[in-house]
Amino acid sequence: MRLQDKVVVVTGAAQGIGEAYARALAAEGASVVVADLNAEAGEKVAADVGGLFVRTDVSSHEDAAALVTATFERYGGIDGLVNNAAIYGDMQFDLLISVDWDYYRTFMSVNMDGALVMTRAVYPEMQKRGGGAIVNQSSTAAYLYSGFYGLAKVGVNGLTQQLAHELGGMGIRVNAIAPGPTDTEATRTQAGGASKELVKSLAIKRMGQPEDMVGACVFLLSDEASWVTGQILAVDGGQTFRP
Repeated sequence: MRLQDKVVVVTGAAQGIGEAYARALAAEGASVVVADLNAEAGEKVAADVGGLFVRTDVSSHEDAAALVTATFERYGGIDGLVNNAAIYGDMQFDLLISVDWDYYRTFMSVNMDGALVMTRAVYPEMQKRGGGAIVNQSSTAAYLYSGFYGLAKVGVNGLTQQLAHELGGMGIRVNAIAPGPTDTEATRTQAGGASKELVKSLAIKRMGQPEDMVGACVFLLSDEASWVTGQILAVDGGQTFRP
């Protein structure tokens, strides 16, 4: 029960890796706030883990503020934030040089700026509690050619490192997890029949599962990682190698 009595917000927690995070954090004793646009699925996850669902568009400062208010009213504060929400499963394929500009801006407002919007809303509550931990969802796409999706994850990595310094003096740690190819409904939609080819490039010859990510998330939110900040932890079956 490494997160006993902690209050953790997980965005994009209605399905996929975010849902796995929510369930694992609750199992470790956390009170979990499920933040998602999918009310039906999000309410189910929240009910299953005994948590709170708040319909949230992470690109909206107003929604982020409303989530903080609802969380404070229910639990009295916030100790952790997992910035997992992203446009992915129904993501359009296009080049950076030709993608529709309005779509690109909407995409980046969620996949990159959303983590900053949520952090700006949440960190004052963490500061009141004497500190906390933030985990951003990156991807190995940041190190591979992946168009504007990869660019957003490069941004998440940079955001993680910058915020670690801005918030460190408040006792707030900021890290990121970079999953490799993971067997979720969204990935199956995007990769289609290419999944078998993806596996060939991995040191461990299988697709990742959402449950493969939860150990890193629990660790980074827990006191076991009390001197870990500004790091991007690849959980990718050996897909990437970085010095």
